[in-house]
Amino acid sequence: MRLFAAVLPPPDVTEELLAVVAELRKLPGAEGLRWTGVPGWHFTLAFYGEVDEAVVPELSARLERAARRTPCFPLALRGGGQFGHGRAVWAGASGELAVLRLLAERAEAAGRKAGVEMGEHRRYKAHLTVARSREAVDVRPCLEVLDGFTSRTWTVAELALVRSNLPRSGVPGEQPRYEVVGRWALGGAG
Repeated sequence: MRLFAAVLPPPDVTEELLAVVAELRKLPGAEGLRWTGVPGWHFTLAFYGEVDEAVVPELSARLERAARRTPCFPLALRGGGQFGHGRAVWAGASGELAVLRLLAERAEAAGRKAGVEMGEHRRYKAHLTVARSREAVDVRPCLEVLDGFTSRTWTVAELALVRSNLPRSGVPGEQPRYEVVGRWALGGAG
């Protein structure tokens, strides 16, 4: 199973972002980007890649512990940026980013302790990918619009383990399918 740990924004927040992405899709150069869909909008905390099903119970137990040890915290979508000269365009975050980073570190540690091969550690950068491109694209107009965007603030109260089912049809533009396979309340969440 291809798995990752994530924070999922609530539906009303994704609706706010959807309105902004509709504006972005009208900008010059937007046709050169592959836009991600609402079902795929999340803040990845730790990417585990292909995980043997036998490892999932141990990983789940460790994620539950990580969630329980982390307090609920406020978060909002805010601003945006790019990776790789427009190869990825993302919405950023504001709020208790130190707690989000701590949760990401704990989710990564949970994977390592469960025996998942995690690869090299990178400093966590909160981002929600809205578009990708195979080539470098000038996305400055998108970034200007995202600069003025802030969603409502919500309280992050759970950690999710998500399965990513990659497209197999070969149809251009087909999106991966995401399936939440585990949810754990953060410390202090009801």
